[in-house]
Amino acid sequence: MQDINIAMIGGGFMGKAHSLAYAAMPMFFSPAPARPVKKVVVDVTDDLARAASERYAWEGYSSDWRAVIADPSIDVIDIATPNNSHAEIAIAAAEAGKHIICEKPLAPTAEEAGRMLAAAEKAGVVTAVAFNYRRTPAVALAKKYIDEGAIGEILNFRGTYLQDWSADPNSPLSWRFQKKVAGSGAVGDIGSHVVDLARYLVGEISAVTSVVSTFIPTRPLQSGGFDNLGASNTDNEGPRGEVDVDDEAMSLVRFANGAVGSIEATRNAWGRNNYITFEIHGTEGSIFFNYENRDELQVAFKKDAGDRRGFRTVYTGPNTPYGESLWPIPALGIGYGETKIIEAHDFIKAVVEGGTVSPNFTDGYQAALVDEAILESGRTGQWVSVPDAATAGSADV
Repeated sequence: MQDINIAMIGGGFMGKAHSLAYAAMPMFFSPAPARPVKKVVVDVTDDLARAASERYAWEGYSSDWRAVIADPSIDVIDIATPNNSHAEIAIAAAEAGKHIICEKPLAPTAEEAGRMLAAAEKAGVVTAVAFNYRRTPAVALAKKYIDEGAIGEILNFRGTYLQDWSADPNSPLSWRFQKKVAGSGAVGDIGSHVVDLARYLVGEISAVTSVVSTFIPTRPLQSGGFDNLGASNTDNEGPRGEVDVDDEAMSLVRFANGAVGSIEATRNAWGRNNYITFEIHGTEGSIFFNYENRDELQVAFKKDAGDRRGFRTVYTGPNTPYGESLWPIPALGIGYGETKIIEAHDFIKAVVEGGTVSPNFTDGYQAALVDEAILESGRTGQWVSVPDAATAGSADV
């Protein structure tokens, strides 16, 4: 079996998820397209990098991502860092001929995302953006039903991503609340996932009108080198910093194919943990999905007899997408880790075969264009058209 040598830049929460995926992928997919070799993990200091290497079982560690990218033995660069470093790392990796998988959002701005895409296209490398929720088997099953015409022509889409980890005004000032690092707040952090699901299931978004809000203007400054995501600071008398990104966005959307819909993203919804949902209505039926019940897809079909018409539950398992490589019995339990394992498989397969995988940097750029339209509409109160990445063009590097 071929080895693919991977360098992962970023050893935090997402580093853990990616490390698990590389280790487990050959166990789930047999034969695996290749053996992912966890060669080196990079973090901001040697101590943090060493700790990540030991915890996540990487062969080596470094605090110099540039030197790692220059290493000719490395095949893949995995970017799991804060948003503002994505472009610099990805462009350098592309210029070095490395294949790239990058966490979402692809970049803080569409301009940076466009430059990343241009560099990757010029280098001819395989790219992927880690919108892993579309690889939830129930979501892939929804896509299968739609492509088969089971719900007919799509009329509307309602999507949400609701969380409560930042609803406490004393949760610390994570980099996710700082525009200079994150680019945006709920829009890029979690709303981009709903944008990706909408594009995957329904089609391109052509225009948006939005309300964008910031509810908590300041938060306690963090201490130490770790991002205390979702923690609560019981000492609320200390210094606080400004929050200059959005806490919530609500958008009406128009799709290029004539469908309409809505997208809502907030990190201030008490009681909602990772509430990703979509409901899609078509001329022949409807589909509903809730990620917190991710083994289940709710479906209703017009053709059902009147006394049987209504939503029914389909449990994902061996007979549904990705099922043969996961668990032998339906509803045994699909978790976040499985979505990352499938993501790793699809990306490594494309690297080995010299093909493409979706979502890739083109998808990431298009999602960034939608995100920026949502934010612009929030500022202006107007409908904003979304450029098409294919005609907008990626920026010169």
